[in-house]
Amino acid sequence: MGKGYSLDLRERIAARVEAGHSRREAARHFGVSESCAVKLMQRVAATGSPAPAPQGRPAGGGKLAPCQQFLIGCVRAKPDITMPELAAELLAAHGVEADPSSLSRVLCQAGFSYKKSADGGGARTRRRR
Repeated sequence: MGKGYSLDLRERIAARVEAGHSRREAARHFGVSESCAVKLMQRVAATGSPAPAPQGRPAGGGKLAPCQQFLIGCVRAKPDITMPELAAELLAAHGVEADPSSLSRVLCQAGFSYKKSADGGGARTRRRR
């Protein structure tokens, strides 16, 4: 994957092109690829800004987001539930199939952590803040 360029450089490339220079000449002047300058100016024409588009998936989405309260309720009802057991309950209750590691990530983001006890068992508990 290519490297991202700073907003300052993007603005300088756009300003040079808008000052009357060609896109390819601006690319050579600033030491970037020609396709970078061409795509940058397409972006400026479409959005009015040389700023990069946001990358990645928006937070809070995904198929487990609507089920988060159900998962938290299951863990509160049975703190020592395993992730495969929780996945089975989720499938039975909502028809959503999820990997146990995904469930663990959702619970960690909700503030739960896995605490081991002296007898070798463990339970998920809410983290103190």
